[in-house]
Amino acid sequence: MKQRSISVGLDIGTTKTATIIGRENEYGKLDILGLGVAKSKGVHRGVVSNQVQTIQSIKKAVEQSERLSGHTIKDITVGIAGQHIRSLQHNDYVTISNSEGVIRAEDVNRLKAQAYKLKMRAGEEIIHALPQDYTIDDQTEIKDPVGMYGNRLEANFHIVAGQISSIRNIAICVQKAGLNLKAITLEPLASADSVLMKEEKEAGVTLVDIGGGTTDLAIFKGGILRHTAVIPYGGDIITKAIEEGCSLINATAEELKIKYGSAWPGMIGSNEIVSVRGLKGRPRKEISLRFLSGMIYATVEKIFKIVDNEIKNYGSSNQNRKLIAGIVLTGGGSQLKHLKQLVEYICGIDVRIGRPTEHLAGDSDEATCSPKFATGIGLAMNPFMDVQDEKESVEKKECIPKEEEKEKRIEEKDFSRKRLWEKLMDGTRRFLERVE
Repeated sequence: MKQRSISVGLDIGTTKTATIIGRENEYGKLDILGLGVAKSKGVHRGVVSNQVQTIQSIKKAVEQSERLSGHTIKDITVGIAGQHIRSLQHNDYVTISNSEGVIRAEDVNRLKAQAYKLKMRAGEEIIHALPQDYTIDDQTEIKDPVGMYGNRLEANFHIVAGQISSIRNIAICVQKAGLNLKAITLEPLASADSVLMKEEKEAGVTLVDIGGGTTDLAIFKGGILRHTAVIPYGGDIITKAIEEGCSLINATAEELKIKYGSAWPGMIGSNEIVSVRGLKGRPRKEISLRFLSGMIYATVEKIFKIVDNEIKNYGSSNQNRKLIAGIVLTGGGSQLKHLKQLVEYICGIDVRIGRPTEHLAGDSDEATCSPKFATGIGLAMNPFMDVQDEKESVEKKECIPKEEEKEKRIEEKDFSRKRLWEKLMDGTRRFLERVE
């Protein structure tokens, strides 16, 4: 039996660092071989703020996953998020130069490469340039132009960019932890891979990934990513509100949120009280659960009013942008009680909680299927998704008549990784050599 390769996803979050070691089984599902989790102390709102602490968290999570799996890992796929991430729309085109006017994979690659030359703000680098749809001459809304005839190939791109310094800090931490950074992926895209179904992406859906420091949003329609956004509030802001409103230390406020927190005050009885420990040497405190829920409600409402505005702004110009599949909530913050009901009330559309069960092997541990590991599992799935895309691309090329294949084909390349990492990792290696 053919030995299946192992892949590793590394999710460096604000509250936790998680390592997922997985292997694709014979049914195309991901078998989790090892899961390692460590508390993040050197990351603030998705951005490295202390390299030493971040490296320690990475090492701890990796060692735990290696011990459980029995495998020593080297290559990893890492996720990136944070307030420094921004997105924009860009239109670009190339002319078809071959004599027969047949669009080749190399023409599509040339167009993608050209999109990466878009001038960004000082200190920014393009992470992804994702084609949304193509236009050939006057024919619009083409998903796959390879093999078609035309003189001009045009595409609308969704550009995702980030600060070079933030990206490089992650790269340095990964390298100093003794790992090889194989690829980088925007975290909401990884989460989407693990929790969304193809039917949802086709029908139109908003993924909302609620992390510790930020809430990431990704809108899909027609099977294509249409819009992304980073909201600078996450689960930590809820904990902070409880900490200040109830005069508690952070650890107690977090415990209170997880055990008794609810996003819907109407679901809590007016006389429900919980007793929590006070500061050392001080008496215990009694907290009204309805009062607690009221603070949570106000904070969550703030986040999802921004989410609602993002959705409305996306759909405001075209009725065809209606998101039939509604909203899918994932990430650690999605586990808050009655959050689904509150989001449905605020946004007025269907909501479900996204768990990464769709692409996991049937015997996966229930704890692994938690929404808080959606990003890590999506990152571990990343190499398998690339292989599937490559197979589909080969199948489509085989459908092109032989007489149209006189020019040399080239293998499609992922410019989003290749260009960024050749440039980024070369600079990072030089930096590390100077430090050492």
